[in-house]
Amino acid sequence: MSLVYFEHVGIIGISAVVPKIKIDNKNFSGIFKQQELDNTLSTTGIYERRVADEHTCSSDLCYEAAEILFREMDIDRSTIDALIFLSQTPDYHQPATAPTLQHRLGLPKNTASFDINLACSGYVYGLATAFSYASQKGMDRVLLLVGETLSKIVSNHDRATALLFGDAGTATIVEKNSQFGPSYFSLNSDGSGYQILIIPGGGYRNPSSLQTIAERQYDDDSKRSDEQLFMDGMEVFNYTMREVPEDIKRILKFSEKTINEIDYLIFHQANKYMTDFFIKKLKYQSDNVPYSLDRFGNTSSASIPLTVVTELKSLLENQKKTVLISGFGAGFSWGTGLIELNNVHIATLHTV
Repeated sequence: MSLVYFEHVGIIGISAVVPKIKIDNKNFSGIFKQQELDNTLSTTGIYERRVADEHTCSSDLCYEAAEILFREMDIDRSTIDALIFLSQTPDYHQPATAPTLQHRLGLPKNTASFDINLACSGYVYGLATAFSYASQKGMDRVLLLVGETLSKIVSNHDRATALLFGDAGTATIVEKNSQFGPSYFSLNSDGSGYQILIIPGGGYRNPSSLQTIAERQYDDDSKRSDEQLFMDGMEVFNYTMREVPEDIKRILKFSEKTINEIDYLIFHQANKYMTDFFIKKLKYQSDNVPYSLDRFGNTSSASIPLTVVTELKSLLENQKKTVLISGFGAGFSWGTGLIELNNVHIATLHTV
């Protein structure tokens, strides 16, 4: 159990970008009978998704999101001390994507730049890392870029994943400032569950070959290759049911707050049935739990900041609110953050 506390560091800006291409899940009937399709949409709550074209990467979406904040907030690029790029769909196996973004964004050469490879828990982990860097002497401002183009690694013929995932890029600027109160993070992992959400082929454990790229048919009539995402949906569901509500209770105890002192509870946008269950278990008011998955799907690590931008802009911008964020997924990895948003600039959603 990793519990972390910060003070006098916080978020000053959040932006998000999604692709223009829109997928209507209601018309996605090729591998589903109509009743199955209706049931799946009702359970997941995902009716539309955005997907990138073949030339657009996660870094491109994040680049646009960063440019929005620089322009709207009149940010001096020389004040960015570190750039963190968090994604499981980077530009290359090597080199890291963060230095290329440092160059594209015109940041100084003394900007620390590095990648983090995490999935749906990533925004919580990335934010805790950004807070940690911004807390250090000699660093005052950190740019956190979180984005995914999971549509590139999901089979449209896989019944477990075809209707779930969308693409998005986000930017968050974190800085040291005495106006910010305390923030709390709980970061957790259990690698025994690594196989429940995995791309088994194409890495260094199981390198690309004719076998890994060949599409196979499975017992449920799904088709995918070993270089496309596999998800055991029931195991993911069971794991999150066990761990996520307890972690939220843990962070509340650590921060000495009650659930009723939280203004908004923002979950990773995975599955509405699942998160509705969390709300009931925590006895929290559902009106203060925003959803964006109905229009954007599961955008993995980008889903929490995307939800802030699309659902909470008018409710959070230029105000002081306490929010709890919860991310969970591949690894198996999960994390919870309790943060104070104070006069944060939230950009309007952009499409590219």
